[in-house]
Amino acid sequence: MKTRDFLTLTASAMLLSGVSAPAWAGKRVFYTPGLAEDAMASGKVVVLDFWAKWCSTCAAQSRVIDRLRADIPAYDRDITFITVDWDDYAKGTLSKGLNIPRMSTLVAMNGKAEIGRVIAATSREDIKALLDAALTAATA
Repeated sequence: MKTRDFLTLTASAMLLSGVSAPAWAGKRVFYTPGLAEDAMASGKVVVLDFWAKWCSTCAAQSRVIDRLRADIPAYDRDITFITVDWDDYAKGTLSKGLNIPRMSTLVAMNGKAEIGRVIAATSREDIKALLDAALTAATA
């Protein structure tokens, strides 16, 4: 089953069952050149998700991030989440400038300063620690 078909079916099932998605669901912000750079230049705390739609590790990370964002609304209030499509931007200025080694890399930035990164880890604890560090920086 294609991802798009799965998402459509899931959304339809949720609507029919009366279950609502979190307010941020479906609001994944995809990187375009300048988007993350402008956010970081303005001093925002940004979590960059270097992702590919066909990557199973990326999908596992996304599920954890989605659950954490649903459980802890402060993440969405204080952190800007940007998904960088690895297939389009692996060799781009952003990826090269941050020395991103592979897809399934999550990087938290406070302005232009790196807070931390998680590479290919899918545990809730590892990802939550990164998001908590980003939240701490955002609310300091």
